Amino acid sequence: MIVWLVVFIDLLGFGIVLPVMPRQVEYYLTGLTQEAQGAVIGVLFSVFSLMQFIFSPVWGRVSDRIGRRPVLLISLVGSVVFYGLYGFAVTLPAEDGLLAVGLMLAARIGAGIAGASVGTAAAVIADCTPPEERAKGMALIGIAFGAGFTLGPLIAYFGLSLFAQQPWGVGALASGLSAIALVIAVVVFKETRNPANKAGKDFFSLSRTRAVLRLPAVGTLVLIYFLVIFAFANFEATLALLTQAAFGMGDRDNFLVFATVGAVLTLAGGMYRPLVKKYPETKLLTAGIVLMMLGLGGLAAVAANIPGANPEPPAMLKTVFYLAMSAGVVGFAFVNPSVSALVSKRSDPAHQGEVLGVNQSAASLGRILGPLIGSILFKTGPLPILPYIAAVAVLVGVASLLPRVRDKTVQG
Repeated sequence: MIVWLVVFIDLLGFGIVLPVMPRQVEYYLTGLTQEAQGAVIGVLFSVFSLMQFIFSPVWGRVSDRIGRRPVLLISLVGSVVFYGLYGFAVTLPAEDGLLAVGLMLAARIGAGIAGASVGTAAAVIADCTPPEERAKGMALIGIAFGAGFTLGPLIAYFGLSLFAQQPWGVGALASGLSAIALVIAVVVFKETRNPANKAGKDFFSLSRTRAVLRLPAVGTLVLIYFLVIFAFANFEATLALLTQAAFGMGDRDNFLVFATVGAVLTLAGGMYRPLVKKYPETKLLTAGIVLMMLGLGGLAAVAANIPGANPEPPAMLKTVFYLAMSAGVVGFAFVNPSVSALVSKRSDPAHQGEVLGVNQSAASLGRILGPLIGSILFKTGPLPILPYIAAVAVLVGVASLLPRVRDKTVQG
């Protein structure tokens, strides 16, 4: 529960900054072309995931060596500092635009490094649960993600009013919430790593990462996780664009749409926990892939039926949109803990942090490439259908890999 609270509050900070960052950085980019502005915004988004891609295995290996508690505390200190730096950066005047953007970039890099400890949080769950309870424990992290993603945009929306629309308000809120998580962790959280399971000192090691990927079944699961995250990121990155193109939604409506995504993710995570008592992770993984294919296929149908110049889309189109979006999110909520539990159960307890860190690194790579490719595909062609068709095609490839996962014996 302590890990759940820490991850939840940390994700609140992420969700608070995410919806307003593009508009805040645009203030400093008025002298650039539209393409250059888009590139700068894209870099600020992707550099966060790039840092997670690089540092997730590193934090995992460090936690295997020195323990989970110090890694999580260092991570939370970083979140406090770098979200605070972001809040300071957006207070600078327009004539200091280069400095402001540079500080925002530094804040995103630092927050990405600090936030790369989700694999360590998953390792805490692995430390504290027997193999038969592992999937239920991993589902808690998914619920924390969903709850943070739900409440973060809503807190940002109301928090800006609290701070009289001051631009530094979002950074202050995110930094303050991370500070609360830090205090909770310092006071309550106890070390969970077994002292007998101490890994080596090679924190930066490509050879160790390759060794993890060569483990039976683990490599396939990591590939599946990367592909699923890539497909889902196509949806995440283009969701606001799709709602605007299909229904003319503005910022306020999109806050609520993103909050709906998080709410469905939270509820689906709650559904998963009793289901995993009755069904193995492999079956729930398969069900999740099928639901994602149906959901993203439904979004492709919505994109294919955008009414063009007609300002009033059919009511049925919005119903299909919400049903398809919910199906895709529920599917993702089933895939996420299933993969993490299977990876954990099929790896050496002495290297849980490292293996789960590599898994999270693969997820971060999917979050780097998915938004980039999805955004390009969205602008390609007369109708924005290609990101969702591409995502479904990727999931068909994932389905072809599932027999290789089922054929492996689960290791306790």
